[in-house]
Amino acid sequence: MYAVFKREIFSLLNSLMAYITIGVFLLVSGLLLWFFPDTSILEYGYAELNGFFNLTPFLFMFLIPAITMRSFAEERREGTYILLASRPLTDWQIILAKYFACLLLILFALLPTLLYYYTIVQLGMPKGNIDGGAVAGSYIGLLLLGGAFAAIGVFSSSVTKNQVIAFAVSVFISFIVYSGFDAMSKIFALGLLEDVFIWLSVNAHFQSMSRGVLDTRDLVYFISFTLLFLGATKLVIGGRKW
Repeated sequence: MYAVFKREIFSLLNSLMAYITIGVFLLVSGLLLWFFPDTSILEYGYAELNGFFNLTPFLFMFLIPAITMRSFAEERREGTYILLASRPLTDWQIILAKYFACLLLILFALLPTLLYYYTIVQLGMPKGNIDGGAVAGSYIGLLLLGGAFAAIGVFSSSVTKNQVIAFAVSVFISFIVYSGFDAMSKIFALGLLEDVFIWLSVNAHFQSMSRGVLDTRDLVYFISFTLLFLGATKLVIGGRKW
């Protein structure tokens, strides 16, 4: 499993797409947070990173599918999965190796954004006037959200050999689970279905963690959500005649 994980990491790091997507993510988030007047932290005047944490999930909807779309789709297109499957590896080991490689790349994309936190700490009046607990909870929420979107991306890549289709399917599913369920809860406001859609919404659980409170219900939700799509990936590749 480690050999497959290392192979995936080197493959991603040797791919221009990974650097482009991470670069675009950092460029867009930096411009929106520091330069554009309507969203600039400097114009807002408060020592907080709520704008960044509200923006990042929507950037993740495109960043993560661009990273994960090649996971299985490229293997199918080039016919190399047969060689991989002939190794003494289980389906779960292959899936998890690819998943954790994508997750590590997402972590690499988030690490430079810690500079935003340091900058806000220095600019605060008095210095350090920022809710560190909320920031820590939001970063943990982003990692869990990134893990959930990565699971969706790996699943989408397993159902097709076309990387563009895998990207589009992943973006669509990610949008539905993040924003679609919220919209549905408003349609069925004041009814039983409202609570159901709110509980299903990824956004609701992410916003809960962004307040700095690590509720076990949110952790269980994200872990269960991730395992659901990884399990679906196992069903897809386990039932296919490669």
